[in-house]
Amino acid sequence: MRLIVGLGNPDPEYQWTPHNLGFMAVDELANRGGIRVERPEGKALVGRGRIAGEDIILAKPQTDMNLSGISVQELLGKYELAVADLPVVWDETHMPLETIRIQP
Repeated sequence: MRLIVGLGNPDPEYQWTPHNLGFMAVDELANRGGIRVERPEGKALVGRGRIAGEDIILAKPQTDMNLSGISVQELLGKYELAVADLPVVWDETHMPLETIRIQP
């Protein structure tokens, strides 16, 4: 199982800004996988399902971006997952728009 976390800020003013790219990515994964990300859990909105044959948990922390670690730590503990099972998606101001970087 993997916990996929999209970082952003839950405040409405950030909804469609690049700062909420992580939330938007989780929403797209949820849409493609038919997963509803709406259950409050571990200071996040969470949804469970399967994508590409793998069990996943999608999460959007509902803390401010700088406090997302609190939510992520709670979810990792609850599901007994390791950091290696944790892809995280966020915006990166030092990269050109429409660029993605994947790293361990």
